[in-house]
Amino acid sequence: MKKSTFVAMILGIIGGILFALGMCMALIEEWNIFNQGVILGVVGAVILLIMVLVWRKMENKAPIKISGKTIVATLIGIIGALLLGVGMCLTMVWSNMITGVIIGIVGIVVLLSLIPFVKGLK
Repeated sequence: MKKSTFVAMILGIIGGILFALGMCMALIEEWNIFNQGVILGVVGAVILLIMVLVWRKMENKAPIKISGKTIVATLIGIIGALLLGVGMCLTMVWSNMITGVIIGIVGIVVLLSLIPFVKGLK
């Protein structure tokens, strides 16, 4: 295993766990620790961002160029993930099975549309 892959794996695990735990802390009302959860989630997201920058530096890759296509792809990913999450919440939390499944499938289709958008069709 290359050193850059190992470092990215360790930072990804730490950042992912902190982000997930922070979101649980913020969203589970019974815990009553919303503010601490937001702070922990932000720390996890920052570590994940640092992981990307460190990995790209160790692999001698060029910095990410921000263009219109990059911004649109990011927005499509965010919208797809939110739709999938809302569908899951409707199904599992609010017991609204049909609406949740439909919205979840729409979210999956939006996420799948990222592949041809980013890679293109041949």
